[in-house]
Amino acid sequence: MAPKKPSRVKARQPRGFVDRTSADLLAQERMLGTIRGVYERYGFEPVETPFFEYTDALGKFLPDSDRPNEGVFSLQDDDEEWLSLRYDLTAPLARHVAENFEDLPKPYRSYRAGYVFRNEKPGPGRFRQFMQFDADIVGAPNVSADAEMAMMMADTMEALGIARGQYVIRVNNRKVLDGVLEAIGLGGEENAGRRLTVLRAIDKLDKFGEPGVHLLLTSGRKDESGDFTPGAGLDEDAARQVLGYALVSFDDEDGTSEDDFADWMRIVGDSKSGADGVAELQQIAASVRAAGYGPDRILIDPSVVRGLEYYTGPVFEAELLFDVVNEKGQKVQFGSVGGGGRYDGLVSRFMSTPVPATGFSIGVSRLQTALKNLGRLDAAPRSGPVVVTVMDRDRMADYQRMASVLRDGLNPKGADGAYLGPALPVEVFQGNPKQFGKQLQYADRRNAPVVVIQGGDEKVAGKVQVKDLVEGKRIAAGIEDNAEWREARAGQELVDEAELVTAVRAILDRHAADAESAGR
Repeated sequence: MAPKKPSRVKARQPRGFVDRTSADLLAQERMLGTIRGVYERYGFEPVETPFFEYTDALGKFLPDSDRPNEGVFSLQDDDEEWLSLRYDLTAPLARHVAENFEDLPKPYRSYRAGYVFRNEKPGPGRFRQFMQFDADIVGAPNVSADAEMAMMMADTMEALGIARGQYVIRVNNRKVLDGVLEAIGLGGEENAGRRLTVLRAIDKLDKFGEPGVHLLLTSGRKDESGDFTPGAGLDEDAARQVLGYALVSFDDEDGTSEDDFADWMRIVGDSKSGADGVAELQQIAASVRAAGYGPDRILIDPSVVRGLEYYTGPVFEAELLFDVVNEKGQKVQFGSVGGGGRYDGLVSRFMSTPVPATGFSIGVSRLQTALKNLGRLDAAPRSGPVVVTVMDRDRMADYQRMASVLRDGLNPKGADGAYLGPALPVEVFQGNPKQFGKQLQYADRRNAPVVVIQGGDEKVAGKVQVKDLVEGKRIAAGIEDNAEWREARAGQELVDEAELVTAVRAILDRHAADAESAGR
């Protein structure tokens, strides 16, 4: 009987996770650098928290079974304590602040970029691992900090090349929402489920319009496919009161209509929470308008709900207003790329004293997709390495020496030993050098601008061939005769070995000048 062939592991990617190419990563890094620059101009500094936290410290998904894996990925450590991969960057920050409270400046301004994980069913545009970029102010009780957050988000959108009219930062206040719900008799823990249904209905105002939201607030709504969504069961008076709140539109010239705020005051009635929320929104509106941010950039909007339960005051949403085509071929508005708000109770979970906080989170992958749609993010790979080819495998030491000379010559260092500019990579071909054509194919696939060639004859003469692949392609495109091609040598020149760095640098500088000229 023939021996059974060993089974091979099937190469497969877990659902909800993605591989990303160098082009994607380089484009993302450029985007993150722009965002980081805006955050730092506002006085924020970086901090990093681990991927894993104790599950009870995360707060949102507390363990309620033997394996608390609902919504998060969890495991037990050697001490039989549950650990979970972080589902956002805010809960870990709250733990970090509480643990280091005495050593941190207050208010504490920090930003963080990192991956978060959701143990949820993946789907189109919905991943189990994705990156967020957060900024938070901990220890600032005044809503001027919330106004600053909204302004910083507007500045971030524009720094990324998203023009006014293509985005808006929408601002609301959970206290106003709570006040409206109290006014219609939905206060207290016993009404938590119905409150959530009402909030979800308000959130659908842009999608379903007033008639659709009215159905979701009352008896329920059936969509075109026949699927039925149960309503919140409000009576007509309560539904009209909620719609009266949601349909207030701050569309006057500066977006701060006193009549609209007065309407909200009437709707929240005797609710102190609601009245406080309206007053806070008036302060935010006054602050952003005084700083020159009109309603085309920052807009008070009652439809902003935000789902997480830890928000306690102002909430924000960064929305992109241009149209894209979805996976069904329909033209839709791009929508939200980030959000946040005030969470005064989150740090206090770990401490006996109240600690006010506000923050904002950008969905990095979603924003990157938006920038690609706008043509604002060049996802093309950068220029590849200078490739030193191998004509004689017994002379690898010579080729490594040439590569080292090129690395040092093309990447100058300052007096402190730090490199002075972006990296110009150089590599020796490490594949099978038997077929020289394969080396040139490799260089082409690596997007190499230059290859260096030195055979035995060139070595004896102290010479080296430097081939400009970009110019070679351009020349070759206009040559039909092989003899003519050999005579032109397609962008190749013979130089003294001592002039190698100078020759390669001249080619790279010429490419840079051509690229700059083409970009004008």
